[in-house]
Amino acid sequence: MKERAMPVTTAVRALRAARVSFIPHLYDYVEHGGTEHAAASLCVSEHAVIKTLVMESRENGKKKVFLVLMHGDREVSTRQLARLLDVKAVAPVSESDVEKNTGYIPGGVSPFGTRMSLAVYVEETILEQGKICINGGKRGFLVEIEAAELVRVLNAVPVRVAVNKGN
Repeated sequence: MKERAMPVTTAVRALRAARVSFIPHLYDYVEHGGTEHAAASLCVSEHAVIKTLVMESRENGKKKVFLVLMHGDREVSTRQLARLLDVKAVAPVSESDVEKNTGYIPGGVSPFGTRMSLAVYVEETILEQGKICINGGKRGFLVEIEAAELVRVLNAVPVRVAVNKGN
């Protein structure tokens, strides 16, 4: 069986430029498989698979787009996040806005190497993980890195906004 070559995505280039040590992990992408499928494919905990969510707030007619990094087995409390950001509401952006703002397609969004410079908020318990797996800029491609790199490279701001799925 021929091994697939690691894709050299914008995220990979950004990681290399920032001198981030990473281990690439390719898996067969499944539409709507999410972090549960990725974790099962790589034999890791879904809690250690970090999703990159593209969100927006609207205040005084202005839209602000930003990223939220969350455990795969948790969801974002948009109410709590809005409270922390001191805005009325926070919501996910449309699929077309995902690509427009990040340069990545939904399901393949990495916080590294985004088209526009975006603020990044990270669930603070992610930073306690040690090693995490996060999207490498392509569907079916995760990179394993030290969680602390999120703060060093992205200036990610720790927040506490995680809730259990379905809450």
